Amino acid sequence: MSNATKSQSDLHDGHCDPPEPSASVHTDDIPTIAIQEAQTETGTHVSSEEKPPPLPPRPMRRESHRQPNNVGPTVLRSPHSTVRPRLQATATTAVSRTDIHTQSYQDGSRETYAASKQSSPPPTSWGGWSSIRRLKSQEASDSTSIRSFAPTLGTRGDVESLLGGFSAQEQTSGWYIFDAQLKETGLQQDDASEHDRLLEDFDQEFEELDAVNPEDNTEEKLLARWQAKRKHFLILSSAGKPIYNRHGDDNLISGYIGIIQTIISFYEGAQDQLKGFTAGEARFVVMSQGPLYLVAISKLGESDSQLRVQLEALYMQILSTLTLPNLTHLFSNRPSTDLRRPLQGTEPLLSALADSFTRGSVPTLFSALECLKIRKSHREVINNTLLQKRCESLLYGLVVAGGRLVSVVRPRRHSLHPGDLRLIFNMLFEAEGVKAGGGENWIPLCLPGFNKNGYLYMYVSFLGVEEEDDQREDAQAPRHDEIAVLLISANKESFYDLRTMRDAVVEELENNGSMAIIQTAIRNGRFAATDIVPGTVLNHFVYKSRPNVQFVMPSYEPHFPNSLARRRLLSLYHALHASAHAKNAHLKVHHCISRSSVSLAWITPSFELYCVAGSSASRNALAQSANKVVQWARREEERIFIIGGAVF
Repeated sequence: MSNATKSQSDLHDGHCDPPEPSASVHTDDIPTIAIQEAQTETGTHVSSEEKPPPLPPRPMRRESHRQPNNVGPTVLRSPHSTVRPRLQATATTAVSRTDIHTQSYQDGSRETYAASKQSSPPPTSWGGWSSIRRLKSQEASDSTSIRSFAPTLGTRGDVESLLGGFSAQEQTSGWYIFDAQLKETGLQQDDASEHDRLLEDFDQEFEELDAVNPEDNTEEKLLARWQAKRKHFLILSSAGKPIYNRHGDDNLISGYIGIIQTIISFYEGAQDQLKGFTAGEARFVVMSQGPLYLVAISKLGESDSQLRVQLEALYMQILSTLTLPNLTHLFSNRPSTDLRRPLQGTEPLLSALADSFTRGSVPTLFSALECLKIRKSHREVINNTLLQKRCESLLYGLVVAGGRLVSVVRPRRHSLHPGDLRLIFNMLFEAEGVKAGGGENWIPLCLPGFNKNGYLYMYVSFLGVEEEDDQREDAQAPRHDEIAVLLISANKESFYDLRTMRDAVVEELENNGSMAIIQTAIRNGRFAATDIVPGTVLNHFVYKSRPNVQFVMPSYEPHFPNSLARRRLLSLYHALHASAHAKNAHLKVHHCISRSSVSLAWITPSFELYCVAGSSASRNALAQSANKVVQWARREEERIFIIGGAVF
């Protein structure tokens, strides 16, 4: 057994090797800061030149009774306690790290607590975070991750290497002592209590506010309800004209629009672009795009970069209706143009997109797409069907099931931007009225990720909508199990060609059994985390393939059955993502422990993994599950992701 392994086993057994006699420290059982003073051996002559200066006399104190080693856990003492340790030789200002431990929190604050005497430093077989810092400063590149230095993907070896030199134990005895004292003094507060307070009555967040009526004196009540919303999105022109707001009408928020426009103009006059500020519990993030100002107001704890991604998606939704040249032309002629008339009819699309951000959008947070899990051979049959039935005017062809991508056919040197696909999915599966006309639509739209200067034309056909809509109790409720065929062309006269192609594709998919395979995969739903790792401690995870810009995740059930629980989960993912992708973040593994959950973010050049487990899960169990999820994802990569797709 190696020395490092022996040290770790001693740590778990509660024993450590006694210190050498020359460096012994005679202390009481109460952990304190050890101060050393000069001491000479008997019979050794010390010259006057080498003799240290005398120490000032100490005040007299009563000798305290020594406590036996088996008295139980250490108790934190008051700073005014009269019990002091016997001092060591050689005057120094060194602090023994085995006596005092420091607990760091996410907000940057630190707390110190006394450690148990029977503690030893972690094993030195692998240096943990210090090894990564040393290697990164010497020979590692910016893209290097924890996976480059720790054998975390091997089937053999210590799976605990994922978390460095940390022990698989739960919190130390000092932690429990500190926790008990907080409970006694009433200073303890659950870390989720503040967030839960902000999420009270979360379902009311999406209720529409009535218009202001000056006759019934309800403006104050409506304003109070407007202020109680956790999230707002405002879009206005540089001249201060309101264009879109998620909650309330223009009469209700006109004063706030004017204040925001004044603040932005003040900073622009000083040649200093305003990016964001905090007011109370709300975070304001401002993004300027040409003649438009987009503002996000959030109380949900999202970072500025995450809110900017959401504002960028709203801006792309506007461009998908107007295109950039048309938008620029409108404001170049008249800076005070009212853009609400050209955007008339797109408010449901903007509101559906904004509500998805408030509920928590995994594709938007991770900038990736989710695919339907089917066998590689089945996906190849669908791809070949699209290629064989392709018409000359086709640019992109997609088969989508419940917001998840099944198959895509594209030109060899062109690919669809994830932001463009999110706009399409939002239009098809979130907004109302798109399935009008028997589930068949011909939609001109701009895909800003592909070309923000012109329009493309999309033929959309929902399969079996006519029969299924008659059997639904609530025909207005959004469907998440529908199958749609999307055919995109640059030719606005290609409607009938694409319609003929759609008929041929659907007939072939039914004949070769692919349609039944897709319907079965939809009915089965997402897999459970226990299906991947039997007996796992994970409640949920998100695995993102960075080269493919796609992600996979298990079902929310049974741990997150409703919208409030899922919003809490997404808030945790937002915090993990912000910590892992912070500008000053050097480590690629972020391990977070709270009173309600244990979570892990693991970032490498090839994948990102975010895991959430219960608060009782150990580090060792979390590391084991994370490794098994990565191994499963690499083994099933061609089933859960679309690798390349069909090209022509």
